[in-house]
Amino acid sequence: MNAERVVRRGVLAITFAGLLAGGSYAQSQDPIPPQQDIKEDKKDIRNDKKDLAKDRTDRNADQRDINKDKRDLHADRKDRNQDQKDINRDRRDLTKDRVDRNKDQRDINKDKSQLASDVKKHGANSSQAQADRKDLAVDRTDRNKDQKDINQDRKDLNKDRADRNADQHDINKDKRDLHADRKDRNQDQKDIHKDKKDLRKDRKDLRHDKHGR
Repeated sequence: MNAERVVRRGVLAITFAGLLAGGSYAQSQDPIPPQQDIKEDKKDIRNDKKDLAKDRTDRNADQRDINKDKRDLHADRKDRNQDQKDINRDRRDLTKDRVDRNKDQRDINKDKSQLASDVKKHGANSSQAQADRKDLAVDRTDRNKDQKDINQDRKDLNKDRADRNADQHDINKDKRDLHADRKDRNQDQKDIHKDKKDLRKDRKDLRHDKHGR
């Protein structure tokens, strides 16, 4: 009985010593970092930095485009407003010249009637008839000048309308460009935020792989 007890104690002692030795050995060994994971983490970080730099460059370019679109839009609106003012002025001039032309035509009609009356009363070569012919010639000259002014006013009006319409077309295009560039800028900003998150995550993975925890 004593021999069996001695054997049991010996086995237990050996087992316990083995456990202690194994634990000590395990504690004395530093965990070997997974070199392949570290290499991949560094590669991911480099790619994240490249993506971040590219998206920042794109964002800055889009912002410059936005600023240019705003300047173009402001200039085109200014031109459009000036063209509208020119159109309004042309309309006033056209109305005034038409009034003058109509008045001259009434004077011509009156001169013709007066001439016919004076010829009948005093003769074709009378001083009254000669004065009527002179008045008629003056009124016809004025009427013709007013008609030329009307024709010029119409040309100016048509040109200013064409300019105004072209400026409005440019304004509409500027608005579309501005909207598209803002959309691109906002998308680039979202990409930048994502790149930053990816970079933080990959750096965290690298620290984890280096320290094995």
